[in-house]
Amino acid sequence: MTPTRPPGPVSPIWADAAADAALAGQTRPADISIVVPCYNERANVRPMVAALSHALAGREWEVIFVDDSSPDGTIDEVRALAELDGRVRGLLRVGRRGLSSAVIEGVLSSSARIVAVMDGDMQHDESCLGRLIDAVARDGYDIAVGSRHVEGGDNAGLANGWRTLLSDSGIRLVQMVLPVRLGDPMSGFFAMRRDLFERTVPRLSGTGFKILLDVFLSAPQRPRVLEVPFVFRPRAAGESKLDILVLLQFVAMLADKLCRGFLPTRFIAFSLVGLVGILVNLAVLEVARRFGAGFATGQWLGTLVAMVTNFWMNNALTYRDMRLRGARMWLGLALFMIICSAGAAADVGIARAIFSRDGQWGMAGAAGAAIAVVWNYAVSSTLIWRQR
Repeated sequence: MTPTRPPGPVSPIWADAAADAALAGQTRPADISIVVPCYNERANVRPMVAALSHALAGREWEVIFVDDSSPDGTIDEVRALAELDGRVRGLLRVGRRGLSSAVIEGVLSSSARIVAVMDGDMQHDESCLGRLIDAVARDGYDIAVGSRHVEGGDNAGLANGWRTLLSDSGIRLVQMVLPVRLGDPMSGFFAMRRDLFERTVPRLSGTGFKILLDVFLSAPQRPRVLEVPFVFRPRAAGESKLDILVLLQFVAMLADKLCRGFLPTRFIAFSLVGLVGILVNLAVLEVARRFGAGFATGQWLGTLVAMVTNFWMNNALTYRDMRLRGARMWLGLALFMIICSAGAAADVGIARAIFSRDGQWGMAGAAGAAIAVVWNYAVSSTLIWRQR
């Protein structure tokens, strides 16, 4: 029974009693937090909450949707549902993108003992959550992974052969360096102890889409792991976010872990983009040669095309969290082109010197392009995508 407030000023004793009574009437805190990173998943929000309600019946749970400022209004749908269901929370990120960093922020906002992570596209089978959670809460495992590659699991929901090839190739590559034996290290569906995640956070790269892999390569001790089979379902609504940029982010994150943090992930990503620029430069140079252009003309043209390519890829990948848009992007490109003209001049000068000595187009072009890559990195980190 809630005590009746006496007339007159509120005493400290009465205030404490009222607060205790109010807290007693609240629901119990969640034992489990389901973190759902999402971008343009408005159509999947309500179906997911309904599915979680059925799958987690009898448990104290919450779902945290971490939205990267989706243009389709995903966060609006989350907030509308949160007004009706106190188990639903929304975390809006402005000016930041990326699944791994979204998961990190979502987990750190939780107070539950166990956190689970699943995609917002309904392709992960929520009916398996109970087994994942029980493996951690009851059976003593540190991490339980929803696996498509153990008996009973299936990855048939992958959109096409290209995605299947990328997934299978990535798994084979990762298994060579992983500290634990795992059939599906590329899974994005897992549950783990929150305290272990928090101790791992300082070592995480936070880039790309493979947060589980990042956790395994960064954990302070070898975790006890159980794999639970699940069938990867076809996407019912929305579009896949997998593209070539995601693949480059994955390679950069893996290289960062193999280098044990000696080389920053952003530098590795920039170097990968620079490699693409070199290939573009050489391709344009070869086309120019076949059309009868002189070497200097071909090298200038190749450098120009490579410069634009590098700017676009770095804006979309390397500096994704500081991406320039609209007028700022065009101003950034203009500044990039102006300042990099000095680097381009050095590029062409060095390339011509090597060509005049050896007469090899490829070697001369690659050396000149490498000079441009170093210059471009210095410019981008200090003037173009500086923190603001």
